[in-house]
Amino acid sequence: MPLRLLLLSATALLVLLSCVGGAPGGITVYLIGDSTMSVKERRAYPETGWGMPFSAFFDETVTVDNRAQNGRSTRTFIAENRWQPVADALKPGDYVFIQFGHNDEVPTKRSYTTEADFRANLTRFVTETRAKKATPVLLTPVARRKFDAAGKVEDTHAVYAAIVRRVAQEQQVPLIDLSQTSQALLQQYGVENSKLLFNQLVPGEHPNYPDGRDDNTHFSELGARKMAQLVLADIRALKLELANRVVKVQSKSTVDAQAR
Repeated sequence: MPLRLLLLSATALLVLLSCVGGAPGGITVYLIGDSTMSVKERRAYPETGWGMPFSAFFDETVTVDNRAQNGRSTRTFIAENRWQPVADALKPGDYVFIQFGHNDEVPTKRSYTTEADFRANLTRFVTETRAKKATPVLLTPVARRKFDAAGKVEDTHAVYAAIVRRVAQEQQVPLIDLSQTSQALLQQYGVENSKLLFNQLVPGEHPNYPDGRDDNTHFSELGARKMAQLVLADIRALKLELANRVVKVQSKSTVDAQAR
């Protein structure tokens, strides 16, 4: 090949590599947690985990891998070998969003996890995530819909949410206090209107629930989106690098200008 053509080819290759290097690399955001976060089967619709709309917030450099499972606690998530595949797959720049507590805290459930073990399991998730140069993010458990006689939202996760906050502080981990922000959202909606956020159905309203549904834990499509938006707001407030990968919506004026 003539020297001139060789130099031109080399220059073109350098330009191409510089353009590729300037763009953010692809990362994966793993979601680990329980049914309030998980992807639902069609037979459960309109029940929706907040991790489902969450996956649509990001640009093409982000893959959201939702590993959350119904009924799981930190203990059963580990015991069923659901955590290890995530830990093995992690690469630098990835994230792990960790939200447990709903099933850990109930002594009558098979998934029950003692307070000490809950703390140890959260610490394990954090340590093993960091070992892969990925970023752990701890989330307090999202609120249930429960109001007292005066119409004030009750904190049904106080003990286990406090453990999450303590681990986040001790390990210096980004914390999304979803328990607190979701309670505030429910209070804003009020006793009756907050039903719109949950899988509340009257008999005959949906074929998946012919007898109706009175569910104050799992979300409707609207509720899942609202909870996901709370998480997104804190990602921005925490100034995580992930915030730079949120889909950028162009204004109509910008689109019109580009079209001209």
